[in-house]
Amino acid sequence: MASAPRDLRQWIALLEREGELRRISAEVDPDLEITEIVDRVVKSGGPALLFENPKGSKHPLLINQFGTERRMCLALGVERLDDAAAKLGDVLDMQPPQGIIEKVKGLLKLKSVADSLPKTVSKGSCQEVVLQGDDVELGLLPIQRCWPGDPAPFITLPAVITKDPQTGVRNVGMYRMQVIDRASTFMHWQMHKDGRADLLAAEDGRIPVAVAIGLDPVSAYSASAPLPHHLDELMLAGFLRGEPVELVRCKTIDLEVPANAEIVLEGTVSRDDVGIEGPFGDHTGYYSHAEEFPIFRISAMTMRRDAIYSSIVVGKPPAEDAWLGKATERIFLPAVRMTLPELVDYDLPVAGAFHNCVIVSIRKAFPGHAQKVMHALWGLGMLSLTKSIVVVDEHVNVHDYADVFFRVTANVDPKRDVLISEGPLDHLDHAPGRQFYGGKLGIDATHKLPEEDARVWPEEIVMSDDVREKVSQRWDEYGIGELPSE
Repeated sequence: MASAPRDLRQWIALLEREGELRRISAEVDPDLEITEIVDRVVKSGGPALLFENPKGSKHPLLINQFGTERRMCLALGVERLDDAAAKLGDVLDMQPPQGIIEKVKGLLKLKSVADSLPKTVSKGSCQEVVLQGDDVELGLLPIQRCWPGDPAPFITLPAVITKDPQTGVRNVGMYRMQVIDRASTFMHWQMHKDGRADLLAAEDGRIPVAVAIGLDPVSAYSASAPLPHHLDELMLAGFLRGEPVELVRCKTIDLEVPANAEIVLEGTVSRDDVGIEGPFGDHTGYYSHAEEFPIFRISAMTMRRDAIYSSIVVGKPPAEDAWLGKATERIFLPAVRMTLPELVDYDLPVAGAFHNCVIVSIRKAFPGHAQKVMHALWGLGMLSLTKSIVVVDEHVNVHDYADVFFRVTANVDPKRDVLISEGPLDHLDHAPGRQFYGGKLGIDATHKLPEEDARVWPEEIVMSDDVREKVSQRWDEYGIGELPSE
């Protein structure tokens, strides 16, 4: 497959060549109407949409660019999402080289990482138009109000750039931004997010913030990736793209932004400058409550002359963000295995809204092994916010939910195999009795070892290999139709 697109224009051209884009010339209202169109298209597996004439704006709106597995693979320039994971895993698996060949391979891996570091350039297309001060006007953009209960339009696909005031390490995150007026928005920095941590670390309670909109698809994806605080998301983007992200210095603040962005907002956020944000129709399928969040004050708005605005709609799953989540699931499997080498595979069900359920398969080796894995996951990065974990044996396909449910009903004694614990939960989880903290559920659906069950565990029903092969070879003789997949 071809390399990943370098900017949004190349991405749109690729989608069009691949028959994955539809242009809509009719005037369509960003206030609710686009959401209803997109929600129907996403849930039917339809194409990316480029609204060329959004009501009230001269700027086209691109949406549903990540809405299928095929488009997510096109975005990353891979045949399968696991191919991107293998690339990352190859670097994570680096060991001290033993011989000259291994040393050369190791140097090549290190070079690929070094070549991924962002680089600064003198100018970028994102600054062809520069609006400052009173000229800043968010109303120029076709920002959507997505759901009837939303109090205002929300920017939903931004790459929000900050730096740790103590270390200077860059963070790029994806946080919704409710429009307040022509030059300010809320910044939805949840309790567990790195942007909030950067703000709290500022001695004077104020930090510069830049927001890039309309990025190449790999950089846009990387903004959503749950990287540890000390790793640069733009380095990940460069690594996945195979070439570094070019950055240009902002006009009014001391930050750098992707030079290929369509639109950039520059400004500041202060710890004491807050207001009530929300509610918002969220990826949980419910409106998140109105709460106090800081305000982003915009000092400059730069863009391409014919800038394209990119957006995303979240809501009851499946929505477009499902495939951003699936990409993260596959890409970060090698990193999870670094902590849990016994883990064979894992699945974050789309219906679980990413943090409500994780299914894992393991190579079980000792009594209580499933419980050990549960506790490890509840202490691992953003997986620590997972509400429920199901553990199955290594031969079970974690992506086959019917098979997983069979194991849960067949292999589980609720008294013995269900673990109830408690710990931190996602900011948006409305189910627990108090916010941010509540119950955890672990289900051990593995076969039980003799040390775990006094009875002899029965043998699972499996047809003999010779009979299966015989039937496969003679299938056409039976006249039943096409050979079903096993």
